[in-house]
Amino acid sequence: MEKIDFVIAWVDGSDKAWLAEKDKYRPGVLADSSNIRFRDWDNLKYWFRGVEQFAPWVNNIYFLTWGHTPSWLNTSHPKLKIINHADYIPEEYLPTFNSHTIELNMNRIEELSENIVYFNDDMYLISPVKERDFFINDIPRDSAVLSVHCNQRSIIESHIPVAITGVINDHFNMKKVIKRDLKKWFYPGYGLFLLLRTICLLPSPRFPGFWQHHLPTSFKKSSFDKVWKEEPDILNETCSNKFRTANDVSQWIVREWQICEGNFIPRRKSFGKSFHIDRKGIGEVHNIQKYIELQKGKIVVINDGEMDEQSFEDAKKRICDSFEKILPNKSSFEK
Repeated sequence: MEKIDFVIAWVDGSDKAWLAEKDKYRPGVLADSSNIRFRDWDNLKYWFRGVEQFAPWVNNIYFLTWGHTPSWLNTSHPKLKIINHADYIPEEYLPTFNSHTIELNMNRIEELSENIVYFNDDMYLISPVKERDFFINDIPRDSAVLSVHCNQRSIIESHIPVAITGVINDHFNMKKVIKRDLKKWFYPGYGLFLLLRTICLLPSPRFPGFWQHHLPTSFKKSSFDKVWKEEPDILNETCSNKFRTANDVSQWIVREWQICEGNFIPRRKSFGKSFHIDRKGIGEVHNIQKYIELQKGKIVVINDGEMDEQSFEDAKKRICDSFEKILPNKSSFEK
């Protein structure tokens, strides 16, 4: 099997030079330049500790950055590859403050392996994982579940998956895709709720949408090449936006393309869990702490919504305390 590389994108939202560059550009009406997108949980070291302890088999880690790195990071680590945006993103798209641009151009990193696991910086390993959790015989692990997208929190977050689904429907016939890979779409490990979701949406003549697991995604590097070849105009339009906007597509388009090609092996829903801290506040933080400390899954994802700064700081401290309980020792990625 091909070696597996991890890719993680990170930004230091407090970097004055980065902020000064960001402030030179005025976001459009439907752009998302919220500081929430860039504020730091100060727990990235636990991401590296988790990788070292729970995925020591990883080939290399590609750290995508505007140019800054955490002061504690051992940048000379043999497995760590620091990749600045300018190293791989075409000049016409730079500078960018759009995570979709950063993600959609990953295939331009020449030395990157064909097998990629892409992490956001809010996704953490909390239990041992094996290569087969992400790839089996070089085939990505994923979940094929139908869904209808309706995000009440943001126009942007509602529109992006709809735009992606439209592109997917231009290239794939839902009935033929599901019939060809029936066992993959009705894999018992998805759980009854997700299976019923697909069953209820089967009468649709086209893909209504895809359920997003919000976990690290297994990609073939060549899948990005294929989507760029088939839909260069759409991807170029997204990458030309300095900030996330409602007419973007995201890396989900590559994930859903892989699913529609049948280029995946099903994985259990219990593999990991994504949490969103918004109005649930402290109650949800408590649930996250239990999930981490009891190591209930292999991966935890922590998204924060419209928390005020005091609530954010309180949540950050409590969650870091929980990570410290399961990952107390410095990794070789720390100075």
